[in-house]
Amino acid sequence: MKTVNIGLIGWGTVGSGVIKILQENGPMIEKRLGTKVILKRIADIDLETERAVTGDRDLLTTRAEEVIGDPDVGIVLELIGGIEPAKSYILEAFRRRKHVVTANKALLAVHLDELCGVAQQCNVDLNFEAAVGGGIPIIRALKEGFVAERIETIFGILNGTSNYILSTMSNEGGEFGAVLREAQAKGYAEMDPRLDIDGIDAAHKLAILITLAFGAKVPFEDIFIEGISEITPLDIQFGREFGYKIKLLAIAKADGETIEARVHPTMLPADHLLSTVDGVFNAIFLTGNAVGETLFSGQGAGMMPTGSAVVSDLIELGRNILKGTRERVPILSFQHSHVREMEVKDIEDIVRRYYMRFSALDRPGVLSKISGVLGKNEISIASVIQKGRGVSEAVPVVMMTHEARERNVRRALREIDEMDVILDKTMLIRVEDELS
Repeated sequence: MKTVNIGLIGWGTVGSGVIKILQENGPMIEKRLGTKVILKRIADIDLETERAVTGDRDLLTTRAEEVIGDPDVGIVLELIGGIEPAKSYILEAFRRRKHVVTANKALLAVHLDELCGVAQQCNVDLNFEAAVGGGIPIIRALKEGFVAERIETIFGILNGTSNYILSTMSNEGGEFGAVLREAQAKGYAEMDPRLDIDGIDAAHKLAILITLAFGAKVPFEDIFIEGISEITPLDIQFGREFGYKIKLLAIAKADGETIEARVHPTMLPADHLLSTVDGVFNAIFLTGNAVGETLFSGQGAGMMPTGSAVVSDLIELGRNILKGTRERVPILSFQHSHVREMEVKDIEDIVRRYYMRFSALDRPGVLSKISGVLGKNEISIASVIQKGRGVSEAVPVVMMTHEARERNVRRALREIDEMDVILDKTMLIRVEDELS
């Protein structure tokens, strides 16, 4: 009986999850696939550290080239992450006519179009379900389930670390730094958490979703990115008083010949479905012109959820191998020749409502000075909360605006922050009321 033979590069957390799933669910996978999946080789630079899952020592090597060059291996799993040497390994696998499964969102965010082109030239497939949303099958949904849809908007909670921090601050209290340390102690955050809390990880995933949803290539560096480290318990409290929760949101919208692509803390209505997604969970909220609104939610990271997505990809490729076919579904959802470069809308051109928290001296006339500058810049105030004097002479003055252009908002805040009655930089958070 013909088998599906795979080679694994990267025996870390996700690689261990793949091995565990193949060991525990092998008989069921065989019934669904029609044959066995055989792990032929495992490559990792560290073969001594104890893993959560034991691998067959006879399969181990420190040289990825031995996996890629094994003539019995038909599918290579690249699970080391980063740009290099991962990119070189994938390209070499393509040249040797091997299909590839990867979870490497950083690589795909920048080089997905190039990798797709080489895969097509070499007549092989590239699958990457695990690159976005862990165990949530959002890639397959965009490539197959929504193939008849014109996707209009994407709103995503795409980073579990940031979501854990913000939801813990909202539900249990605590300053950002203290909750981050707690997340690190629990293993929800890396010791160097910048990719997560600065929004970069979520932006990597958003770049991939944009290509699949809109058939668009956008330069990663053009995506606006803002992290969550400046969010305070005060902002969470005031947001609650206005009826909102704060989430790190990845947003993409089709806007004529441009794409809105941005990642930043966002105030969402507290009763919206996305606002209920807490902890390390991810969620993707899509709007299509025919299907309307849909929500996908689940564990966005971890050994088993991400490992499950990798195994689902290799099973799909295994089915193709057994049927003697490839690229039954286009790698980029759209035919590669129809994926076009699109301009990313400048963040200063977006029109939104805004939350502003000013740190002001408690003096008569301060509110009128602030509102005067806002009015001069065509920014209309929807509501205001002004607290009395606290333990210091600075008090928070909080405003929610009507829709305004970000360029005008930034210009106004530059002027306001230079006033002698303003003691700290103004906190600005964008508001999304209509997620469609």
